[in-house]
Amino acid sequence: MITLDLRGRDLIITPEPEDAQLSMPEMLAILFGEHLPATVRADIGRDTRRGFLRTLPIHLSKIKHALRQQGAAFTVAFEEQPALPYVPILSMEPRPYQDEALTQWLAAGSAGVVVLPTGAGKTFVAAMAVAETGLWTLAVVPTLDLLQQWRVALASALSLQIEDIGIFGGGEKEFQPITVITYDSAALYPRELSRFGLLIFDECHHLPAPTYRQIAESAFTPLRLGLSATPERSDMAHTDLDELIGPEVYRRSPAELTEGNYLAEYSEQRVAIALSSEDTSRYEQQRAIYRSFLRRRRISIHSPEDFQQKLIYMSARDPEARAAMLAWREARNIAMNAPAKYAEIEQLLHRHADDKVLLFSEYNAVVDELSRRFCIPSITYKTPTEERRTILERFRTGQYTKLASGRVLNEGVDVPDCRIAIIVSGNSTKREYIQRLGRILRPKTGQATLYELVSTGTTEEDMAKRREM
Repeated sequence: MITLDLRGRDLIITPEPEDAQLSMPEMLAILFGEHLPATVRADIGRDTRRGFLRTLPIHLSKIKHALRQQGAAFTVAFEEQPALPYVPILSMEPRPYQDEALTQWLAAGSAGVVVLPTGAGKTFVAAMAVAETGLWTLAVVPTLDLLQQWRVALASALSLQIEDIGIFGGGEKEFQPITVITYDSAALYPRELSRFGLLIFDECHHLPAPTYRQIAESAFTPLRLGLSATPERSDMAHTDLDELIGPEVYRRSPAELTEGNYLAEYSEQRVAIALSSEDTSRYEQQRAIYRSFLRRRRISIHSPEDFQQKLIYMSARDPEARAAMLAWREARNIAMNAPAKYAEIEQLLHRHADDKVLLFSEYNAVVDELSRRFCIPSITYKTPTEERRTILERFRTGQYTKLASGRVLNEGVDVPDCRIAIIVSGNSTKREYIQRLGRILRPKTGQATLYELVSTGTTEEDMAKRREM
């Protein structure tokens, strides 16, 4: 009898004693015939000391399928579907699109990615999956803030006590049948993944990163749910989600959910900002330096990865490359942080004096300037955790009605609802734009508005148009 077991980070395949002495090709042929995909076959190694085979736990389903096709008798030495010790009960009725998402996920074999906008209730879809499968569940989240947010949300959605949900990360190491863990901790403790029959990946676009993909590869269970508002990655690694989690099974856009009154009615307004003649001249000079370098060296840049590999790395040892990089940075700074934007911001803040307003900038220096110039609180990566929580709570209660921030609030932070968001400067990525739009989409009376300040005649305008396309 062939035995499948888990040991350390690996899935162990122990063949019949008489087959253990065969060469690797002979053993694989007897065990699997031609039924095992070549990619899985390539991941199988031999432990010559103990006579068994090692591979990644993620291959368990394909290994079992190949053994069955070959007619080989086998046993699994661990619990594949560990059941919860209680029956979770959903605390409220799902929305129709949440029901649709769960149905499509189940139809795909309980493996796949659900794409819903910020504020559409992705966490509740996760709770629905837990209730439907009834299995020990591990929810993997990108930040420490989300550990507590998910703990509270799952306890509420599943009619459980807060202490019924374990958390692992940030100094906490408490496992429960339903546990929330950070990506960093899951990558450091892959052996703990064998406890769970269902994996949920929040903000699953993080998973294809080299370190984090080991989480998916080290887990045996095929029951996986990925959640994201923006799964696409600029490096195209999101295509790996098919292998690491499963295919995209359901997607709804903000506009679609607005039609059903599940999200706020909203408008997007692009505000053209004209550079001064002096800034225009400086901008064109710096862009000319940058473009001239690319032409001379015959360098083509089509993605952030190209920019990093072909310019930033080169600038460390090549003076001309460094000059080109600094020129690019100066031109970008002029475009994104034109002084004329502050006059427009002043008008918008006056127009929306009675509304809660979030202001976003690509540059922390601009966030600091917004805070100083308009006497409003700000949050950047430098803001201490306790201070950040205090600011967000005061914004939530209305004690503060205006708040400036950088990328730190893009995702992984429960930002209080507001009606107005102003992108002072951003970048070309669809993900960042949708994340910032999501900050104003929670259902409310009246219309929400996202303003985007764009310097005309610059690459900032080009980036906005490319993202729109």
